[in-house]
Amino acid sequence: MNNYFEFNNGVKILCGDSALSNLNYELDFLGAKNPMLLSDEGLEKVGTVGQLAKFAKPVKFKTIFTKIPADSSTLTINQIARLYINNGCDAIVALGGGSVIDTAKGARLVLGQSCDDIMRLSGNEIVKKGKHIPFIVIPTTSGTGSECTAVAVIKNAKTKTKLEFISSELLPDCAILDGRLTLKLPPKLTASTGVDALVHAIEAYTSLQKNAISDIYATTAIKLISQNLVEAVSRGDKTSRLNMALASNLAGTAFSNSMVGIVHAIGHACGAVLNVPHGNAMMMLLAPCMDYNLDECYIEYSKLLLYFTNEDEYISTKPTERAKALIVKIREFIAQLQEETGVLLKLTDYGADENSLELIADKAIADGAAITTPKRFTRDDVLEILRQVY
Repeated sequence: MNNYFEFNNGVKILCGDSALSNLNYELDFLGAKNPMLLSDEGLEKVGTVGQLAKFAKPVKFKTIFTKIPADSSTLTINQIARLYINNGCDAIVALGGGSVIDTAKGARLVLGQSCDDIMRLSGNEIVKKGKHIPFIVIPTTSGTGSECTAVAVIKNAKTKTKLEFISSELLPDCAILDGRLTLKLPPKLTASTGVDALVHAIEAYTSLQKNAISDIYATTAIKLISQNLVEAVSRGDKTSRLNMALASNLAGTAFSNSMVGIVHAIGHACGAVLNVPHGNAMMMLLAPCMDYNLDECYIEYSKLLLYFTNEDEYISTKPTERAKALIVKIREFIAQLQEETGVLLKLTDYGADENSLELIADKAIADGAAITTPKRFTRDDVLEILRQVY
């Protein structure tokens, strides 16, 4: 455990089936009269935007913008900021998954810094306290935990590269977790985003920046995911959906304060080179990367076994075998999710060849997540892991 750490958790959480009914109160509390709603066309098409209007009466939005791309874009962020000013808006409400939330974070950052281009604010932890723009996030997926992280991943529209913006100014005032909004999430996305949350929690619990508070968030998230993700995928009932929304939030808070590691470093690279969906990359890489980290993380892995088994089996497992037993459980857990959903978990499914493996390895060792991973890795280490999922 680090002798010194910082922990930031300034987001108010509203969690439950009726959580959305409090949106009007929260906007009023923040002094907002003319809020802007940000979402995407997919959620508009399936009726989730309409659901918000139904569940959150009597909220009326001054402006509704749904043309947010699958990957958050610098151009879209700048467009939203101009629209916000021109239409006299005074708050942002983000309804959606990671891209919508990251776009909203970027727009809030631009407006708060009285800037005209998000790229002027590029760089980690360089943004100072700015003008307060009331900001509420309503996630519709259970994976990124972006509603409570001080991070936004935004694609540079010119270079097509993804940039990380890190600042406490990205944190919203409030996050509303309402299980009804994730009921339409398809099984494949439920599985992949759920494992993304699991990876956030496991890597937060083993990161070099882990601390006593982040550990509590991480382990609670792991317990919720182990008990609810399969149920959410197979049945998708409101209870398991709500528990997954909470787990994602807890895992996001944990890794926002302790960071992630090798799974994300390689996963980011797989997305950049082969366009592997992030959650799918997490599913294929988690167990092999845990194998790699085993000698450095055996104490933490041994403790986590309890969340993937019962007390009797945990006690009967030799202490020296518990860490390996966890990895076996993780493999079985992901195999069960794959069987339920048919999600593709081989790099060749995404067009990989030897050349692409080399490119992924180059990007992975340069990824920011490599800094806080518990066991240093080389380019050759990455290639060995990649060949396990090739």
